[in-house]
Amino acid sequence: MRILVSGASVAGPVLAHWLTRYGFSVTVVERAPAPRRTGGHAVDLFRPAMDISEKMGVLPYIEERATKTSKLTVHQEGSRRPVRADLSKIFGAASERHVEIMRDELSEIYYDATREDVEYVFGDSIAAISPDGEVRFENAPPRRFDLVVGADGLHSNVRRLVFGAESGFSTFTGAYFGVLTLPNMADLDGELLMHVGVGRTVGMYSAQHLGEARALFLFRSERELGYHHRDVPRQKELLRGAFAGMHAEVDRWLDELDRAPAFYFDSITQLRMDTWSRGRVTLVGDAGYCPGPAVGSSTSLAVLGAYVLAGELARAGGDHERAFPAYERAMAEHVRGSHAAALSAAKTLIPTSRLGVRGLAQGVRLISALPAGPSRALLRLTTKSGRLYDSVRVEDYAPVPGAAPVRPST
Repeated sequence: MRILVSGASVAGPVLAHWLTRYGFSVTVVERAPAPRRTGGHAVDLFRPAMDISEKMGVLPYIEERATKTSKLTVHQEGSRRPVRADLSKIFGAASERHVEIMRDELSEIYYDATREDVEYVFGDSIAAISPDGEVRFENAPPRRFDLVVGADGLHSNVRRLVFGAESGFSTFTGAYFGVLTLPNMADLDGELLMHVGVGRTVGMYSAQHLGEARALFLFRSERELGYHHRDVPRQKELLRGAFAGMHAEVDRWLDELDRAPAFYFDSITQLRMDTWSRGRVTLVGDAGYCPGPAVGSSTSLAVLGAYVLAGELARAGGDHERAFPAYERAMAEHVRGSHAAALSAAKTLIPTSRLGVRGLAQGVRLISALPAGPSRALLRLTTKSGRLYDSVRVEDYAPVPGAAPVRPST
């Protein structure tokens, strides 16, 4: 049985690993000309994604490339005295199993684990999908597949082709984010340096193996901003305007915008769909249920979704009419929880008032100062995320006895 997966970032390779393990023949098509190796920005893997990565045999490689960020320094806009905290303790309060890693390094680990068993096609994209499974590509000749999976992110091409325009499913959360690669001018190693003000937050971090640093900018906007997703100069202009005058140190970071080797800007948008499947096509990860970039732990959710989708297809013997609804039922609660947690996290990370700024700074100080048990209890009382991550248990999938076997296509 042949399955085409669009997207080779995180969900795509994880899905390909498990589908191949269950006996499916998998092709992954990726628009980028080669695997991305620029480092990306830091993402969090919580318990379910850690458990799945361990089952895949790649957890040691992930832990080896972890950023190991353990210290946090928070500067409140208008205050001279910073707040310092134990970041590892804060993450430990949120989840008993967690690692932070650069997104592209994580993608590379998952790709390396699958490239010997999976057909990867780089530098191409899907142009059309017919109901009977025939797929036309931008460059390669048409091919027929039994199933097609969109694992191609928030701005999914597969979703657009099959379900329609993104605007019909996206919900703007009232915030934007930008990621900037810049020199490690603060000589950071294992430390997150944050500046927090009303409606805007920025953090700079690095790791020993990176050589450079990353800055993550988050800011609120009452209305959606006008810009084209390929108009990088306009995006940089918006970022400069949002953070002008915040702090001299932030100004120095912004000065690197025109020299930056890598820059990314987007709205913090949630995807809400009644169903992620139509006919032979389904969606996984941000393509179907993005909880919000930079605030929603969407990477962990994508890893979990890929694992569940592959497991349900194996359990159903490749029958997508049974597997797709089962996949959606299994993921529904996790998606709802992630959406709620993302909105809560955005409210905390980008305060809407001076009281909120002080509350964020004092909250991280208090959680860091308390013993592990009370700090975990406090975080779970005050945030949705603390209740979410450790509640997910990863099922051991195996084909159901008596289910039709997965057979090669003719």
